[in-house]
Amino acid sequence: MLHLLRLEYTESEEAAEPHVMQHVAFLDRHHAAGTFLASGQTVPSDQGGLIIAAGVDRTTAEKIAESDPFVRAGVGRYTITTIVPGRTHPALAGLLAPLGP
Repeated sequence: MLHLLRLEYTESEEAAEPHVMQHVAFLDRHHAAGTFLASGQTVPSDQGGLIIAAGVDRTTAEKIAESDPFVRAGVGRYTITTIVPGRTHPALAGLLAPLGP
């Protein structure tokens, strides 16, 4: 399973600014654990960001999103879309094949 976590600011980027360092640490921790495959800001950046997560179930993905410092501070919220990849590019097949529910 893959989870697309779409972060949307509920306040201005300026209101989120004091929490950026903690948010980056949150991203680093989950990238290091292998749960986050990719993450980045939207363009334009005031719309939020997107994370691709794998290797965890939906409930765990929701708990991870709730633990984001932006969410805890009330300046962001997530929408999560869960997919089971039916087709993948050959370059991604090895990365996604061992992932379970």
